[in-house]
Amino acid sequence: MTSSSQPPQLWDQLISQLPNPHFLQTYEWGQVKAKYGWQPIYLVWDKDGKMKEERTNLSSFIFPVQAACLVLKRTILNRGFAARLSVLYAPKGPLLDWKNEPLRTRVLNDLQSFARKQGAIFLKLDPDVVLARGVPNSEGDVTENSGQAVMFELRRRGWVYSSDQIQFRNSVLVDLTSTEDEILMRMKPKTRYNVRLAGKKDVTVRVGTENDLPMLYKMYAETSVRDGFVIRDENYYMTVWKTFIPHSAFRILPSAIPLIAEVDGEAVSAIFLFMFAGRGYYVYGMSRNAHREKMPTYLLQWEAIKHAKSNGCTAYDLWGAPEVFDESDSMWGVYRFKEGLGGEVVRTLGAYDFAPNKLWYKVYADIMPRVLDVMRSRGKQKTKQALE
Repeated sequence: MTSSSQPPQLWDQLISQLPNPHFLQTYEWGQVKAKYGWQPIYLVWDKDGKMKEERTNLSSFIFPVQAACLVLKRTILNRGFAARLSVLYAPKGPLLDWKNEPLRTRVLNDLQSFARKQGAIFLKLDPDVVLARGVPNSEGDVTENSGQAVMFELRRRGWVYSSDQIQFRNSVLVDLTSTEDEILMRMKPKTRYNVRLAGKKDVTVRVGTENDLPMLYKMYAETSVRDGFVIRDENYYMTVWKTFIPHSAFRILPSAIPLIAEVDGEAVSAIFLFMFAGRGYYVYGMSRNAHREKMPTYLLQWEAIKHAKSNGCTAYDLWGAPEVFDESDSMWGVYRFKEGLGGEVVRTLGAYDFAPNKLWYKVYADIMPRVLDVMRSRGKQKTKQALE
């Protein structure tokens, strides 16, 4: 029977019952992207394996479902013969039991047909299909055969490993099923020491509110200029944060909690903890140069772990690990910090593209990196000018 829930609760409840649900597949994430040129399309596969598509009337979906996927669509050219050209992206989707080969075959067949009908230059997907666990070539390096089978099938079908990886392919997961003392003891000694040091140095952590958001964006902008990475404009982050913060009282719906570290009432660092369907995510981190010797970032992560655990999360995703696990990788320094928190490296499939039209895909792949380089350069300059 159909559910009487409103669209956000309906879709989020639906995907929360599927394997590896992710907050980037939620109704709320689709609504955020809808304000920035993307059209969210919601796909489900019913108990018989038949795909159903909706863009607005989510109440027509019938439980239970075997698979689901939020697909974001952006039109590239609006005029002339190329009016139907678009790009499609399923962030951290589709959601299904990837070990179920008949279901996997049906979903991939339907997605490829869907991409053709939409006039897509390509469809990009990057589900959390695990290829291996642990640092490569280490004692804890374990290959996941089921993930490898998915990778080989995609390649056999003509999907290609994307040159444009939107999300981090690898990450570090902290197991939250143990007690707080056990989680603390799994951390590296220096990390554990720094967590305690921050407390002794009168660093405190509080939960932020919407009133803190302008200050948090400014701190994030300062961090991006100092560390050399690109961020979007303030309106984008306000949209994301305000969309997710109101839901922090609900377990089913995704939520975002800003955690702010302070010294003598002055905000010195902060993170946003996102939570959905039993998993916490460290998505945005920001800091100032002041009081860094008091290790506020370590205490922030410990508080995020405790918040996630108390809200029913069984894992904490530290959102990003190196592609290459040595000092040559730009993520190496951040990874060493995350490694100290006692998590496990998880290496996933990454983003793969299906291109119905190989010619358009080649043109797009040749042009877009240059366009993005220009946009990133301008973005850095705008952020710096805004701070000044």
